[in-house]
Amino acid sequence: MAILHSYPFCPQSRFARLVLGEHGIEPEIADEKPWERRVPLLEINPGGNLPVFVDENGLAVPGAHVMAEYLEDTRGEAMGDRRLLPPGAAARMEVRRLMDWFLVKFNEEVSDYLATEKIYKRFMPLDLGGGPPDMGAIRAARANVRYHLNYIGYLIASRNWLAGDQLTYADLAAAAHLSVVDYLGDVPWDENETAKHWYARVKSRPSFRTLLADRVPGMAASEQYDNLDF
Repeated sequence: MAILHSYPFCPQSRFARLVLGEHGIEPEIADEKPWERRVPLLEINPGGNLPVFVDENGLAVPGAHVMAEYLEDTRGEAMGDRRLLPPGAAARMEVRRLMDWFLVKFNEEVSDYLATEKIYKRFMPLDLGGGPPDMGAIRAARANVRYHLNYIGYLIASRNWLAGDQLTYADLAAAAHLSVVDYLGDVPWDENETAKHWYARVKSRPSFRTLLADRVPGMAASEQYDNLDF
């Protein structure tokens, strides 16, 4: 059976879960705390980053970007017209560009700050960086999310999905990262109805159900988090 090493509120892990769900793959979930860097995890991924997908053949596939490309190589053709990386060099470039935008840029400017400061630090020991949140980092992330939300609205104003006519890895990357921010109540949805309607479409997909069931112990989700008609 395939295994996914992940953490429920790691945005990159959430992307992996969405991608696997869209491919119809139900792996065993091995929960990992990102800050612990356990030896067994380092043995299959020396980088220590999440997620790590271990396929049924035993091959360990580390990282969100690499996993998406691996699944495209090994399962993409079987997806038919639901393929998450469409044919054509220009179309594939656009999907990869937007994947990078959200898995790297959005992560560095928004979701990593908020996940770390508001969730991870609650459970991290002091010697690993735990403690009270850095409010300066939180304020910066809240300001940055507006820029990204406007960019999503700009893209969707002229497209059916972020990268074009069909759902792709780009939509899943954006939605995975936004889902963590949305849990925390830090997405100003009322400022961009176009982006809000796009997100409602993505989170209504069956692959999103397990994410919406996740909860941080001792921290309630925002009011709209699991509301499909928010």
